[in-house]
Amino acid sequence: MVKLLIVEDEGLFRDMLKITLSSLPNMEVVGAVSNGAAAVQSAGELAPDVILMDIELGSEPNGIDAGRAIRREHPEIGIIILSAHKEREYVNLIASEEFFGWSYVLKQTVTDAEALVRAIEGAASGLVVMDPGVVSSMKPRKGSLTAGLTPRQQEVLAMMAQGYNNAAIAEKLVLGTKSVENYINAIYQELALGHNGPLHPRVQAVLSYVRDSA
Repeated sequence: MVKLLIVEDEGLFRDMLKITLSSLPNMEVVGAVSNGAAAVQSAGELAPDVILMDIELGSEPNGIDAGRAIRREHPEIGIIILSAHKEREYVNLIASEEFFGWSYVLKQTVTDAEALVRAIEGAASGLVVMDPGVVSSMKPRKGSLTAGLTPRQQEVLAMMAQGYNNAAIAEKLVLGTKSVENYINAIYQELALGHNGPLHPRVQAVLSYVRDSA
């Protein structure tokens, strides 16, 4: 069971989130608050696995700053940033600061149960998951390492960025699981990613994908 804390200043949307999340299998909403200060306090009191946080809370701290404060004290808690827009500056911030265990989800996506579950499970596992709508707008910058990947490798990497696991990628692309593993290992090699750093290469690959995209 994944324990969830909702942080949203708009009452109607907060209630909708509670209903939506409570209906998902293996998800439990342990609390819902309206501002960043309450989120920081509730993180310690309720010990959620994942916090879904609106990026704009109408007061300080905003979602990013509240998330930072929470992760300083509770690095095991996953953070999902909710936004009404494809805020590239915040997407880039997550990538530039190597925020692992953070997901970025557009508010309109909360009605997509499959995408929402991927984001929650990814954040809970310490991965980085981007909204499908954000990923669809990303194009590798010319000359970047990501641009040097084959079209199929880029397709696999884009699905990794959306939180798909290897089995789901294989199903979506009608490939064998071993083929997907080979593509992913080739991606790691092309992006010069290893297993020796503090971040899992899957996280490093997604962060590279975001940084290398226009």
